[in-house]
Amino acid sequence: MRSSTTLLAGVAILASVSILTCGCTSVSEYIHNGFKVGPNYCPPPAPVAKDWIDAADVRVRKPADDLSRWWTIFSDPTLDSLICYAYRQNLSLRAAGFRILEARAQVAIDVGNIFPQTQAMTGDNTRNVVSQETANRTAITNRWYSQWDYGFNLSWELDFWGRFRRTVESDRATLEASVASYDDVLVTLLGDVATNYTQYRTTAQRIKYAQENVALERKTLEIAEGEFKAGVVGELDVYQARSTVEQTEAGIRELEIAQRQYANALCTLLGIPSEDLAARLGSGPIPTAPPEVAIGIPADLLLRRPDVRRAERQVAAQSAQIGIAEAEYYPHVFINGTLGVSAQNFSNLFQQGALAGSVGPSFTWNILNYGRIRNNVRLQDARFQEFVATYQNTVLNANQEAENGLVQFLRAQQRAKSQSGGVADAAAAVRIALAQYAAGTIDLTRVTLLQQNLVPAEDSLAQAQGEIALGLIQVYRALGGGWQIRTAGGQPGTVPGANGAAAPETVPPPRPSPIPGPPA
Repeated sequence: MRSSTTLLAGVAILASVSILTCGCTSVSEYIHNGFKVGPNYCPPPAPVAKDWIDAADVRVRKPADDLSRWWTIFSDPTLDSLICYAYRQNLSLRAAGFRILEARAQVAIDVGNIFPQTQAMTGDNTRNVVSQETANRTAITNRWYSQWDYGFNLSWELDFWGRFRRTVESDRATLEASVASYDDVLVTLLGDVATNYTQYRTTAQRIKYAQENVALERKTLEIAEGEFKAGVVGELDVYQARSTVEQTEAGIRELEIAQRQYANALCTLLGIPSEDLAARLGSGPIPTAPPEVAIGIPADLLLRRPDVRRAERQVAAQSAQIGIAEAEYYPHVFINGTLGVSAQNFSNLFQQGALAGSVGPSFTWNILNYGRIRNNVRLQDARFQEFVATYQNTVLNANQEAENGLVQFLRAQQRAKSQSGGVADAAAAVRIALAQYAAGTIDLTRVTLLQQNLVPAEDSLAQAQGEIALGLIQVYRALGGGWQIRTAGGQPGTVPGANGAAAPETVPPPRPSPIPGPPA
């Protein structure tokens, strides 16, 4: 007992000397940190703008609305169903849920390391024979013998320097980062579904405008063919009118390709094989956005944006790694013990005299490795500074994305208004030109030119109308809206089918949980 106490006292003296001379942590800091070496984490500063660039615009409201179900502002039941279905079925989101389970299990593993690390029950039976040709062989009384052993071993490295507690601290921050990563995947998923759906509807509107122009251009072709048969105009007018029709029809084929690609992207987001969604989605207008947006202030991004929270938690996790590296400066103190029974015959194994055991402290100290230890501390600190810079850059990117979405949303409204007036004027000009051409007062070139102007004008109008919705989607994505639905679970929803039929769900919805897991 006295020897053990003396050894522990010696370890304490060596530890005090090492704290004063070898490590990076002072005695007062060590005590203040809860008997842990290394720095305690403090959140790094973040570069946040004071206000939005377009804050003076009357369409930008400061009080932030509830963004947990931002897609409902479009009042589009099909979009609502797609969002809910994607939340239940998307495989990228499910993979992110499994990463949370991995991080949670890792925390539990490292919490266990705070307690005795080795706890093993042992037992064996051996049959032995001793050589008769060894030195001192005359002392051998029994050449053949058996040995029975049964016992329990324990080894416990005491967490004097906080190495195990810092590991738990790092893993818990990593767990929180994985939850934020899940939320970030969810925000991206919701934005991608809404974006591809809007692009699908926008392309459908562009196709509709192009088909209407083809019908109008065919009327012109019919007039030209009639005039040619009557000998009023030459064959040139027929070729010119037919060329206009064919060019517009070629543009429709290109738009149909784009529309199919948006549908395929939606299928992947929904977690289903690619298929023709035309029957399920049906026809519908481009999602209509309200003229105003409630965006709050830039500082809200620090709390709303999951990727910002993830980057900050990664900084916290790396901060603890510095303490783990610094702990290697100091001695590792153990308590080792064995307790068991040993006997030649099994019948004597549990006799009082068969009891054997030992217990006592020990330590190991890597006294000649300080060059490697010091550079490992520098390595972990450099990584910490890297994560800080990444976090600050993530905040800047978040602000940029919000500003980009906001300016697109505001300016697209003005563009759509101007484009709508231009389309009305172009359509009126085509009607007048057709009447004049039928009356023989103008030639076909003038009509064709006006028709060719109407096609891109209507196409630009559809794109401008889509950009309004896309801009607002970008704003809500940049603000980090939508991840809150995982705290309550998604509302039941299906992809609408033909004639109101619903597409079957192949996987049940995920169970609500404070920390999301994959769908059951």
